[in-house]
Amino acid sequence: MRTLFISDLHLEDSQPLRTEWLLTFLAGPARKSTAVYILGDLFEYWIGDDAPSATAQHVAKATAELHESGVKCYFLHGNRDFLLGEKYAASAKLKLLPETVVVDLYGIPTLLLHGDTLCTDDTEYQALRQQLRDPAWQAGVLAMTIEQRLQMAQEARVASMQHTGSAAEEIMDVNAAAVASAFREQGVSRMIHGHTHRPAFHQVDLDATSAERIVLADWYDSGSYLEVSTDGARSLNVQ
Repeated sequence: MRTLFISDLHLEDSQPLRTEWLLTFLAGPARKSTAVYILGDLFEYWIGDDAPSATAQHVAKATAELHESGVKCYFLHGNRDFLLGEKYAASAKLKLLPETVVVDLYGIPTLLLHGDTLCTDDTEYQALRQQLRDPAWQAGVLAMTIEQRLQMAQEARVASMQHTGSAAEEIMDVNAAAVASAFREQGVSRMIHGHTHRPAFHQVDLDATSAERIVLADWYDSGSYLEVSTDGARSLNVQ
């Protein structure tokens, strides 16, 4: 028995190789698992369930086939695809999860989240995030035309790249106090997240005990996934 985790694929029509890696993963390693968790930023951007890209349609078909094979597939929103809704999830047979969720992984309660909420030193992003997750703001965006939303998404991508390029390197990573607080609030000794694009297995000293924080890799240069089983956790490549 094993459970698999992926994050930060940033799929889009202009990056077909990443989609190929995902389809290989879903038709191969994923079929031999009990569940697959996608911890956000599956897509580079999402402007609404009424305008899925060609890539998104291919992905939906593949995840639906995974579901039909008996493997459950869960999705947790990231900072790029936070508008992905129930309509697309239904077509893709994805089970939508809240922003944070604790699951039992072979006897170890584990906190799952995208990871952006842990980057509290980036105050500019956190202020933006609060707006983006506001239901009223989202409803207003979804009421726009597809062309208007697409333009907004393109402008947001440029702004994000400018912010990333100008922000200090250290504020782009998680805040140690925020990590410790998440562990304490949820009462767990392990968390798994993505977002930072800094894959690693971290040991965290927490109240005289040791906790584990696992960061998932992005799919910019290769496809990879985390496998968790009774034997522990390890990172594997799709190719």
